[in-house]
Amino acid sequence: MEEQLIDLTGLKCPMPILRTKKALATLASGSILTVLATDKNAPEDFVAFCHHTGHELLQSSEENGVFKLVLKRK
Repeated sequence: MEEQLIDLTGLKCPMPILRTKKALATLASGSILTVLATDKNAPEDFVAFCHHTGHELLQSSEENGVFKLVLKRK
């Protein structure tokens, strides 16, 4: 299982979702992608993104204004 981290801090919607979609496309099924984002809507955006795409949101947390979102590719 592959794991990858992408830092999308400073980007505003829709860029975090678009870059995440592109990164997930390069990963094998079951791989883990950790996303760092500062867009205040990121947690809700990623819940909706996973709901619509079938990827699994394993973790959503925030520390010092940076959201950490851990996704598992379907």
